[in-house]
Amino acid sequence: MPLPSIRQLTVAAVALAMAGGLSACGSDSSDTPAGSASTTAGDPHTLNVTISAADGCASDRKTLDAGAVTVKITNRDATGVSEIELLSGERIIGEKENLPPGFSGNFTVEVGAGTYTLYCPGAATEKSPLTVTGAAASSADTSTDALLAAGTKQWGEYVETQVGYLVTGARALSTALKGTDLAAAQTAYKKARSYYEKIEPVAESFASGSQDLDADIDAREGDVPAARWRGFHRIEKGLFADKKLAGLATFGDGLVTNTKKLQALTTGLTYKPFELANGAQELLDEVSASKITGEEERYSHIDLLDVQSNVEGAEQAFADLQPGLAKIDPTLASTVSSQFTALNTLVGKYRSTTDPSGFRLYTTLTNDDKKALAAAVKAVQEPLSRVASKVTR
Repeated sequence: MPLPSIRQLTVAAVALAMAGGLSACGSDSSDTPAGSASTTAGDPHTLNVTISAADGCASDRKTLDAGAVTVKITNRDATGVSEIELLSGERIIGEKENLPPGFSGNFTVEVGAGTYTLYCPGAATEKSPLTVTGAAASSADTSTDALLAAGTKQWGEYVETQVGYLVTGARALSTALKGTDLAAAQTAYKKARSYYEKIEPVAESFASGSQDLDADIDAREGDVPAARWRGFHRIEKGLFADKKLAGLATFGDGLVTNTKKLQALTTGLTYKPFELANGAQELLDEVSASKITGEEERYSHIDLLDVQSNVEGAEQAFADLQPGLAKIDPTLASTVSSQFTALNTLVGKYRSTTDPSGFRLYTTLTNDDKKALAAAVKAVQEPLSRVASKVTR
């Protein structure tokens, strides 16, 4: 279901910042072999993180100074942890994804004074607290409207980041489809999938006449006429059902073309608070409608990765609204937040270090597992459905 009125959105940036808030800057570096990244010992604006199979994620400091902070990550040998996120509450403010063993990367964010969390999904200890000291900006507007506007700006930045990762993943998949290694191509498919699932309602909004990017990128078999079937799931069938690369290169090239179209359409978009709320609801509807049934990834069975990605996107949209919503209805804000925490805990039970998707294959879940997931999703959906009316001002 498309987000309402997205075609009327302008490309003007929202020049607002939250008090003590933060915004992505400098963003993500290219991956480099481990050992080639420099470190700055004792620098209060640099956080060095080492990922290892034995110790999970270990950072060299727990306190940072307000301002620009660079997070430098080295994955020494951990196959089960390849993603690092810096969280403000429940909101991702910086991240590095797909960092395989033996490689390093970094990202830079602007942080104000407060408490943050370093999140390493799949690590023995997934979350570690970080404290940022220093004076928060005194000129920031903390009115409800300003907080909601800042949230929409942050959501736009998140969408652009995820679409950037999506294009990169599509290119890697396309390259693999032109090779001879089926297992490598299957892994490339699993690595590329999550980014689309995080922002799917935005892509679904670009459907007009013969132009339907959601169908071109993500249609399942039977959703469109056979002659028009292309995108991820056409590739999925070739890789996991037919188990061959022959004939898939064209679909890989088409996926790159269409993800780049999506990138062009989403760059610079601005959003309204109700669109974030409705988009979050739609992402959870996706979980209920096609992920928990196992229909989405019917050949690869990586539905749990899709579940986690839909949930992350929904939670990110909500978290961007949460500061403003907390002023309007603090009880509702707290309720939705706690239900998201419970849902994340349940999904986290199914993480795996043996599958490139990072999760168990969906075929290994019992009916009781699926019922528990459905109940946890529903527990978020009910209070979340009330957010749009609260933030429409």
